[in-house]
Parts: sequence; C-alpha cells; structure tokens
Amino acid sequence: MVMQQFSIRDLEHFSGIKAHTIRMWEQRYQLLEPNRTDTNIRYYTGEHLKFLLNVGMLLESGMRISKVAAMSPDEIAQAVAAIQQEASTDESIFNALKVSMLNYDEALFRKVSEAAVAQRGFNRTVQEIYLPFLGQMGMLWLTNAICPAQEHFISHLLREQLMSVAHATPPPASADAPIWVLYLPEREVHDLSLLYFHVLAREAGVRSIFLGANVPFEDLEALGRQFPALRFVTYCTTFPAPGDAPLYVERLSLAFAGTDHRCFLGGRVFAGVASTATVTVADSGATLAQHLFGA
Repeated sequence: MVMQQFSIRDLEHFSGIKAHTIRMWEQRYQLLEPNRTDTNIRYYTGEHLKFLLNVGMLLESGMRISKVAAMSPDEIAQAVAAIQQEASTDESIFNALKVSMLNYDEALFRKVSEAAVAQRGFNRTVQEIYLPFLGQMGMLWLTNAICPAQEHFISHLLREQLMSVAHATPPPASADAPIWVLYLPEREVHDLSLLYFHVLAREAGVRSIFLGANVPFEDLEALGRQFPALRFVTYCTTFPAPGDAPLYVERLSLAFAGTDHRCFLGGRVFAGVASTATVTVADSGATLAQHLFGA
C-alpha cells in the first residue's frame, strides 16, 4: 500500500489550522516532526494528519496548546475519546468525521452522526453538518489531500443513511400527489444532495421517482410522455460543464415547451444561467428547495 504524503498546505486545508501556526507549534513545542524525502523536501503522513486533527479537537474544547503539547499520545487519545462522546460544535463534529474517514472507522461515523441527529434532528444535521462537510471533502479531494477510497467510504456511509431515512418514510398513497423526478444528467454521478431532496420530498407528501446518476435525456422525455405535470429536479456539481449549462437549460426548455412539466436545476454549474418559462435555475440547494416548495 502506498503511503499518503501531505504538504503543510494539505494539513492546513484538512484541519483548518493555518500553516504558519503549524510551523510555530513545531518550533516551539516540537508538536510534529515532518519526514523528509531523499531530496530533503518536508512531508507529513496520515498519522501526522490524524494527530493534528486530534489536537484541533482538544483546542476546540477549550484546552491551551501548551497543555496539549505536554500530553503523551495516550493522554491525547483518551482526551479526544472523551470529547467525542459529547461532541456538539460543528468544528468538533467535522474533525471527528474526518478522523473516521482517515481511519475507515464506521463505528466512529455512526456514533458522531447519531449524537448529532439526537441533538439537532436529521434535517438540521444534513444542512448544518453533512452538506458543509461534503463541501470540505470536495476541496480536499481537489487538492489530493484525500484519496478516492476515503471519499468513497464516507460518501457510502452518508448515502446509506439518507436512503435509510427515505425508505422509512413511505410514498404518499394519494394518486393526486405531485410527482418529482429526481435525476442527474449524463456524466454526473454525485448524488448525495439529490438523495436529500428525495428525503424532503417524502416528508412533504410528494411522490418522488428517484432515478439517480447518469440518466439519458431521452428517458426524461419518455417519462414526460407517460405522466402529466412532472417536476424534474436535478442538483449538479460537475456536469454539465459551465460552458454547456445554458445549452442544457435550452434543451430542457425546448423538450417540455407547451406542457405542464417544469424543471428545477440546482448547483454551482448553473451559476449565472438564466431561468426560462419552463426551467427554474438555482445555484444553491437552499434556493432550489425554496423554489420547489413554493411551486
């Protein structure tokens, strides 16, 4: 197995602790001792990163760095375990989730998630913890601070929880219930935000047809011929490419012109793209939800 190597900037992105602060702690407290390549370039390992995340959790709890630096590794581990039992601030939860991702620790993920849901409720946990955490994870992935396996591991756990909540809420029995078609266009595979809209739809008494990722455009047209007055809903993070987003809106507008179908598109790829009579565009999940529940 190839050992991950991190720069000090990676540590900053991952932990939220500034690089100059990390260097100061190294010099003053010998808190971390980076490794060096054969060409004398400093780098950090996954163990360094996990240790720094633990330090961040202790500082978030109110400890001083001088006290943390004087603690043994076992004492730090014990103190962190005690904090995780009652972690309640956003930052402490984010750090615990990052540790669970680095260690592939499902038990820690479940413990932290269950505590957050018990304190905040599921919807607030998704909005205040999971979605911001996914944003952080995306930045870490872009900077190569995490590997694909780590991203897949934590995404699977989040997806599993969202699907469980959606499954626990039965679809409406009324044949007159509005219908949302939740899908991602071809080449788009990041479906966690879409799954949350699936949960919201179920809670609102909406019949939600969840198609998931990589749905051909022709399938949307076929559904449009099968059902009246559909609400097509998508939330994209990477596709369509920003330059192609206006063309995608135009294609939907033409496909469903003169019908009672409406399309609701969300995500940063649609930032700056104008809505049409048929297609409503939002650049954030919160704005997309407002449009849907106000429609």
